[in-house]
Amino acid sequence: MPNTTLTALEGFRVGHAHNLDGPTGCTVILCPPGTVGGVDQRGGAPGTRETDLLHPMHAVEHVNAILLAGGSAYGLDAAGGVMRYLEEQGIGFPVGVGLVPIVPAAIIFDLDFGNPGLRPDAAMGYAACQAASADPVVEGCAGAGAGARVGGMFGPAFACKSGIGSALIELDGGIKVAALIVVNALGDVLDEQGGILAGVRQPPEGDRFVGALTLLRGMVQMPTGRPGSNTVIGVVATNARLTKEETNKVAAMAHDGLARAVRPAHTLMDGDTLFALASGSAGPANVSVIGAFAAEATEAAIRRAVRAATPLGGMPTGPAFAGRT
Repeated sequence: MPNTTLTALEGFRVGHAHNLDGPTGCTVILCPPGTVGGVDQRGGAPGTRETDLLHPMHAVEHVNAILLAGGSAYGLDAAGGVMRYLEEQGIGFPVGVGLVPIVPAAIIFDLDFGNPGLRPDAAMGYAACQAASADPVVEGCAGAGAGARVGGMFGPAFACKSGIGSALIELDGGIKVAALIVVNALGDVLDEQGGILAGVRQPPEGDRFVGALTLLRGMVQMPTGRPGSNTVIGVVATNARLTKEETNKVAAMAHDGLARAVRPAHTLMDGDTLFALASGSAGPANVSVIGAFAAEATEAAIRRAVRAATPLGGMPTGPAFAGRT
């Protein structure tokens, strides 16, 4: 079978580590040398690390790895393990007295699903690096997707299990664009026809979808959840050669795919954050074209995350309720 995930891009490796008793976990994307990084953060309640340095007019241009993790802000500790692994490999930004690995990170909130005392830590981040390979990325309830769910407006009892998904698009001239997305959305994930693929289930039976926008219509003056408890995080990557400014533009355009697949997106309750990576191995390319297909890959990866998920901790998957509203 051909590799249709992010690791089909030459030089990139992806590794998962997780604890299904949490359930929680982390995923690391190890980058080839010279990879340019960018970021676009749009949700109102993010949990991130080292994102400012990815913006234009900041000194650091290249990144060594990206970490995606569960555990809320506690999960950012896993980046320390990634840094230790990279330092041991002699990888990082030279500072005269050694190397500082550049490891931006983003997290999802999964503390309310299972055991909140189990969180990704430095040891788990190191283990994810040890597991990293160029094999097709394992999707579903793996790594940072272990504790992911969608449709959290009534809490975990009426949500659907989600996970992590990846998608690849091949363009002319050997240019490739891929996405790797952890889906932990407040509302619904839509299929290609606009129907609900996974989302908020109707209390008290929980045997059908209620429709997030239908629910929100009656909640204009009511709170819609705990800030930061829902988010979509991920990476879009290309083997095209892009500047730092162009890479940030790709991250921004990729959010169009998020908004097409998730309804609603970018709310004050979400921490929606997408990183962009450009390795440059395939030569220059039109940034607008790369950004357009980064959105397509993001959209596809979000749906793959939901379709690849399996029931866990008593939480069902969305496809079991497809068509029931």
